[in-house]
Amino acid sequence: MSAAFVSSEALSRVQPSATIAATQKARELKAKGVDVISLGAGEPDFDTPDHIKDAAIDAIRRGETKYTAVDGIHELKEAICAKFKRDNGLDYKPSQVNVSPGGKPVIYNAFAATLNPGDEVVIPAPYWVSYPDMAVLCGGKPVFAEATAKDGYKLRPEALEKAISPRTKWLILNSPSNPTGAAYTADDLKALAEVLRRHPHVWILTDDMYEYLVYDGFEFATIASVAPDLYERTLTMNGVSKAYAMTGWRIGYAAGPEALIKAMAKMMSQTTSNPCSISQWASVAAINGPHDFLVPRNEAFKRRRDMVLGHLRQCDGLTAPTPEGAFYVFPECSGLIGKTSGKGKKLTTDADVCDALLEEAYVAAVPGSAFGYAPAFRISYATSDEALRKAGERIAEFCKAAK
Repeated sequence: MSAAFVSSEALSRVQPSATIAATQKARELKAKGVDVISLGAGEPDFDTPDHIKDAAIDAIRRGETKYTAVDGIHELKEAICAKFKRDNGLDYKPSQVNVSPGGKPVIYNAFAATLNPGDEVVIPAPYWVSYPDMAVLCGGKPVFAEATAKDGYKLRPEALEKAISPRTKWLILNSPSNPTGAAYTADDLKALAEVLRRHPHVWILTDDMYEYLVYDGFEFATIASVAPDLYERTLTMNGVSKAYAMTGWRIGYAAGPEALIKAMAKMMSQTTSNPCSISQWASVAAINGPHDFLVPRNEAFKRRRDMVLGHLRQCDGLTAPTPEGAFYVFPECSGLIGKTSGKGKKLTTDADVCDALLEEAYVAAVPGSAFGYAPAFRISYATSDEALRKAGERIAEFCKAAK
C-alpha cells in the first residue's frame, strides 16, 4: 500500500495561477465544440522573428548544447549591458547581470537570496498574480498598496509611504503593468523615489518586461535611470518574452549590485542551473538585432486596444481606463455587481461575472480579484481583430442582459 501524498506547509500557502485556470477552462469548453473566445492569454499572438530562430538553429549546429555558466553566457550578458546603456542610460558590467530561465526565476531567486521570515514585500495592487506567492514561498510577507482606477492604476507616493514599515525589504514596480497596462512616467517615478529616499532599507525590483510595448508616444522610464541615487539598491528586470514573442524560450534577465547578483547565482547553482543554452544564443540575436518588427506589431496592439476600449465603453456597468502599454485592458465592473445575468446567475463578485461571461457569452477573462483588485476583470487583446470584435459584441450583449 503506497503512502498518501501530503503537500508541504509552504505549498499550502500558495494559490494556483488564476490566469492559467481561466485559459484551461476555455480550452476544456473548446474541446467540447463550444465557440469560446479566450481573452486570458498573457503572451503575444505573433511569432518569434526569423532572425532569432535562425540564430538558435545556428547555435545548435555549432554545438552550443552544453552546460553554460550558471547565470548566463558572457556574450548574452554583454548584450544585456549594451541594451541597458542604449535604451535606459544605465551602466552595468557583465558581473552585475543575471540571466535566468524566465522572469519568474529572476524574482524568485532575488527573494530567496534576501528574504528572512517576516520580511515584507510591498506590492502595488492590481498586481501580477505570482508576486505575492513567490514572496510567501521565500518566507516573506506581501503588503499590498492599492493603486486605484481613479489614479490610472498607478501607485501614489502617499500609498507607498503608508505601506512601508521597518520590516520592508522590497518594493516591486511593474511598468507597463500586467494586468492593467498602466505605465509610470519619469515624473511618476521621481515622486516615488522621494519616498524611497526616506527609507534606505527598502530595495526596489522593477519588472520592465513590457518595456517595448507602449503606445501613443509614451516614453518608457525605469527608476534607476530617473533616480540614479537608488541604483545601488535597485534590481532592474527585463526579458525577451513579450517584445520578441519568445515566451516559450524562457529567458529573463536583471542587472543590479554585484553582491545580489552573486547571491542569486548561488541559488541557481542548487536549483535550476543555467538557462537553456540555445535560448541564450537566440536572445543575443534578439537583443543585438533589428527591432523594426516592433513598429507594425505595436501598431496592431494599439489598434486592438482601441477597438476593445470602444466596445467596453459602450457597456453598462463597466469603466475602462486607457492603458499606456502591454496588451491588457482592466475594466472595473462594479456596475454589474448585485445584478442577475441574462440566464439567471447572481453577480455577487467579479469571479461570478467572469464565470457567467464564460458560461453565457463564451468569453474567457480573468477576475480582478486574482490580481488583488475587485470588482474588475482582465482582458488580453493579444489575439486577432476578428476575435476581439466578436468578444466585444458578446460582452456588450451580456452587460445589456444583466438586470
